[in-house]
Amino acid sequence: MKTLILMALSGVLLSAAPPVSNSDKDEVLAAMDAYKNAMLHKDRAALAKLVSDDIMYVHSSGTKYETKADLLKFNSAYENIIFFPDTTVRIHGKIALVTGKADFVHTATNISHIHVLHVWEKGQQGWQMIARQATKLP
Repeated sequence: MKTLILMALSGVLLSAAPPVSNSDKDEVLAAMDAYKNAMLHKDRAALAKLVSDDIMYVHSSGTKYETKADLLKFNSAYENIIFFPDTTVRIHGKIALVTGKADFVHTATNISHIHVLHVWEKGQQGWQMIARQATKLP
């Protein structure tokens, strides 16, 4: 009897969650790719559209917090940004959490190996990054 009740409650809870479409995940991954390209090409106009006005952007060193204005100055230069295949996208309503490992390549001998969380919000302008937190990998 308990099993039947638990199954019924699980069904109710699962049916209450809004379905997540593959197109939502594809849109978030496209926004991630656009962010990567904007960072690599120092494209301020593209980056300005992709990040929220009140973004919270934290670097892996933990010593640097950037606002949108700071981010658009491109204080860091990258030769490449590599997001690994273990990247996952979880969507909760209008919020998407993208997490995984990445290499931020400054030069051939200066590479930041990090685990990074990007938080995106879907609004009138599409998906915009509202937060980023990175942690250096050992």
